[in-house]
Amino acid sequence: MSFSSDGRGLSRDSAAASGEKGRVRLRPLAQLAPYIRRYAGRSVAALIALTVAALTTLLVPVALRRMIDFGFSDKAVQLIDSYFAVMIAVVAVLAVSSAFRYYLVTTLGERIVADLRSDVFAHLTRLSSDFFDSAKSGELISRLTADTTQIKSAVGASVSIALRNLMLFLGGAVMMVVTSPRLSLLVLIAIPVIVLPLVGFGRAVRKRGRAAQDTLADASGYASELIGAVRVLQAFTNEMMAAVRFKRAVEDAYEAARGATKARAILTAVTIFLVFSSIVVVLWIGAQDVLAQRITPGTLGQFVLYAVFAAGGLGELSQVWGEIAQASGAAERLFELLHIKPQITAPPQPVKLPAPVRGAVDFDAVRFAYPARPQTAVLDGLSFSVKPGEKLAIVGPSGAGKSTIFHLILRFYDPLSGQVRFDGVNLTDADPAAVRANIALVPQDPVVFAASVRENIRFGKPDASDAEIMRAADAASASEFIARLSDGYDTQLGERGIMLSGGQRQRIAIARAILREAPLLLLDEATSSLDAESETLVQQALTRLMASRTSIVIAHRLATVQSCDRILVLDKGRIVEEGTHAALSANGGLYARLAKLQFEQG
Repeated sequence: MSFSSDGRGLSRDSAAASGEKGRVRLRPLAQLAPYIRRYAGRSVAALIALTVAALTTLLVPVALRRMIDFGFSDKAVQLIDSYFAVMIAVVAVLAVSSAFRYYLVTTLGERIVADLRSDVFAHLTRLSSDFFDSAKSGELISRLTADTTQIKSAVGASVSIALRNLMLFLGGAVMMVVTSPRLSLLVLIAIPVIVLPLVGFGRAVRKRGRAAQDTLADASGYASELIGAVRVLQAFTNEMMAAVRFKRAVEDAYEAARGATKARAILTAVTIFLVFSSIVVVLWIGAQDVLAQRITPGTLGQFVLYAVFAAGGLGELSQVWGEIAQASGAAERLFELLHIKPQITAPPQPVKLPAPVRGAVDFDAVRFAYPARPQTAVLDGLSFSVKPGEKLAIVGPSGAGKSTIFHLILRFYDPLSGQVRFDGVNLTDADPAAVRANIALVPQDPVVFAASVRENIRFGKPDASDAEIMRAADAASASEFIARLSDGYDTQLGERGIMLSGGQRQRIAIARAILREAPLLLLDEATSSLDAESETLVQQALTRLMASRTSIVIAHRLATVQSCDRILVLDKGRIVEEGTHAALSANGGLYARLAKLQFEQG
């Protein structure tokens, strides 16, 4: 699955087309170059160690030739000890350089992947909301984990092995020519026969590896969704259905991985057969040359060893090529994310908000449709103003566009036409971060992280002191239940705040908003799903929170609406009524009908 560069959707088409045409081979790995350049010293040191290890390996056949040709003659018996001493020294250099190569390359791979993960995550947090409207969280997590692990394996091992074997292949090939040009010519004829299958199968491996990664990401995404909603899953007794569907997704991933592995296995078998068959033929011809005394036995031994090094290097390349090709597919998927540009960005020279920020909001003939449903207008020429310090309520049936107003104020999206202004500044001319820094949000479904109470409240103001956190919790009517928790403010709340009730989670969210001390407060159905006792406590906290700041409230509960200065009634993206609670109740319009329904249900 690939992402379009503008972040407006998800599609496999481009990746599939790229894989089918075979135009992209290892090009995605080249995008890692900036990360490698950050650690140029370590990279150069690893390359030096790699080169030393390869060169010392290539010295062994020379020593072997001299030992065979001269070491066992009557005149050179005394030299045999020196030959073996030199061999031990060569082996020692090989061992030390190999150890350095392993350490440097492995830690370099770990460092690069750590940086890449951080960059991808940071980039994801900056992408616009329209990207997340279609992206799957499990798919993104798979890219952050499985794909980066694949790259780490390649950068930290496979690339090093490939470079080492490439050096052995090239060095062995050069020394073969130096040792025996005639035999080398025979080997040269065989090289195209060996390399062509390597390239052809490598392309197939890359395409299959990409498909395997995509299929695994789909399975991970499905599992992530179900684990996040396991109570709903169990409540509807759909465990068997989910298990069967996930098993099918896992089987699809297995089949894709099996296909990639099969391609690599065939590649390895074909290459090894061709390589070593060529060696056998060349060795037979070399034996005929020794019998004819055209070369010495030591020269044949030296040539054979270099041929083995070259063939072994080429054979090993065929095995790691598949891993590098898979890493290339993983890099392609990650850099697809990094290349996505957020739709909502700060202009080159953003207009600064006036100081001090007062929290005034203006909607001027705003029309808006979500990118996923461009033909369905959610807001249709909406205009209204909120004065500094005013408390405005927005009510209306589901789908009227209430939450969309908050999305536009927070500039998660831009309107199709019209303007949304914050303290007189058009939001498209301002820095979104500067605008959001002056807004506190209490959502309908409060987000509580798998962290301590203290860390959850501090999320509203990262540099807040413990005293400020406690004051915010007290103002949110949360300090009492926090004191009853096992570790107080240090209590770990579990994923999604599973240890807390709905009212307690809501009060944590309110404490977070109080701590933010923003001039504009957005309340989205903050009491819609609470029992009477929790609603009373939350309402008291909201009253304190709304004091002395501009507040916009989306609510159905009359307790919240009645305390507001003005109420807007929204229907199909337009304002159909406006006034106070008493005036709207007496008008007999949509608001009166909604209030009557709520009263009858209550």
